[in-house]
Amino acid sequence: MTAGDGLLVRVRPRLGRLTVPQAIGLAKAARSHGNGLIDLTNRAALQLRGVTEQSHAPLLRQLIALGLADPDPGREARGNVLLTPDSSPGDDTENIALSLIEHLDEMPELPPKIGIAIDAGPAPCLAAVPADFRFERSATGVLLLRMDGRMLGSPTRGENAARDLSALLHWFLATGGAASGRAARHKAPLPTVADVAPAPSRPPSQALAAAAGSFHGIPFGQFHADSLIALAEKGNVCAVRITPWRGLILEGAKEDADNVSIDRLLGMDACPGAPACPQASVATRSLASRLAPLVNGSLHVSGCAKGCARQAPADLVLTGRQGRFDLSRNGPAGSSPELTGMTADQVLAHFGRP
Repeated sequence: MTAGDGLLVRVRPRLGRLTVPQAIGLAKAARSHGNGLIDLTNRAALQLRGVTEQSHAPLLRQLIALGLADPDPGREARGNVLLTPDSSPGDDTENIALSLIEHLDEMPELPPKIGIAIDAGPAPCLAAVPADFRFERSATGVLLLRMDGRMLGSPTRGENAARDLSALLHWFLATGGAASGRAARHKAPLPTVADVAPAPSRPPSQALAAAAGSFHGIPFGQFHADSLIALAEKGNVCAVRITPWRGLILEGAKEDADNVSIDRLLGMDACPGAPACPQASVATRSLASRLAPLVNGSLHVSGCAKGCARQAPADLVLTGRQGRFDLSRNGPAGSSPELTGMTADQVLAHFGRP
C-alpha cells in the first residue's frame, strides 16, 4: 500500500510472536529497506514504512529468510490470524492456530481484509478488535466458532477447528460473502446451528496481566526500528509478542515502571498526519501528545475527515482541514464542529495550556 512516505509493507509474525533474532532482523530490514519507522496495527501486525519500489523485493527476500513471510503469496494472504496475547504453548488458542497454519492450503482465497481471531482463553478479550470469524469460549467453557455480527456461535472442538472454519469460509464465499466484503455485513442464514453465547469479555488489562512478560506501551502504535532492537536486547527478554493494543509484550522481562497505561493508549488516537499521509493537511501526533493530559475521556486527532485512526466516536475530535483544525465532540472525524479553523496553539490554549 502506498503512503506519503513510501510503501507500507505489512508483516504478520507466526503466532503473533517474534524471537529475539527475528525482532532484530526485522528492525534492521526496516532501516535498510525503509525509513526505519514501524507501525503496530489494531490486528497485531507490523507495518514497515518508507519502503521504495527498488527496496521492496530485497525486503521480501529478507522477511522470508527470517521466517516472517511465506514464499507463497496465496498462503501469506490466508494467514490473517490474530491470537490473544496471553496464549501459551499447548493451550487451545495456540493449538488452533497451529492447526490452521497446517491446513492453510485447504482454506479458500478471501477478500483482503477478512481476519480470524483465535480468542480461546477463559473469556474473550478480542471482541473489540476487528475480525470476521472468531474462536471464543462460552461461560461454561465450551469452545465456539462465531461469525462477526452474530451474537451466538456454534460449538466446536480444538481438533475440528480448522475443518469447521474451512467449511464456514467456503459457505461465506458461496453465499456472496466476497461482495459484502466483511462478515458482519453478510446476512445469509448460517449453515450450522449457532445457539451458544460467548462469555462476557474480559478487559485487555486482564489478558496482559496473564501474559508471559511485561507490557511495553507504544503511543499511537508507532516506533523506530532502533527502539525494537533495544527492547529485544533487554535482559531476560526471550521473545517479543505483538498485541492489538498499541504495545508489545516482552516475554521473560520484569515489570517496566515506564509503561504507558493501556487505558491511555486505547483512549488516544492519531493518524500519521502530514507529511506522512498525502490526505492529511496537518501534523497530528505532536498535538495529540501535548493535548492528551489536558483532556478527560477519549481523544482523536485526524489529519483529514476520513478518520483512518479511529472509526468509533471519541469524546473530543480534532479534524484537519486546509492546514487547521475543526473541533467537535462525541463523534467521528469530520463530524459537525463547534469550533473551526484553529491552529495547534489555539487548540492548546482552548484547553488551558499557554
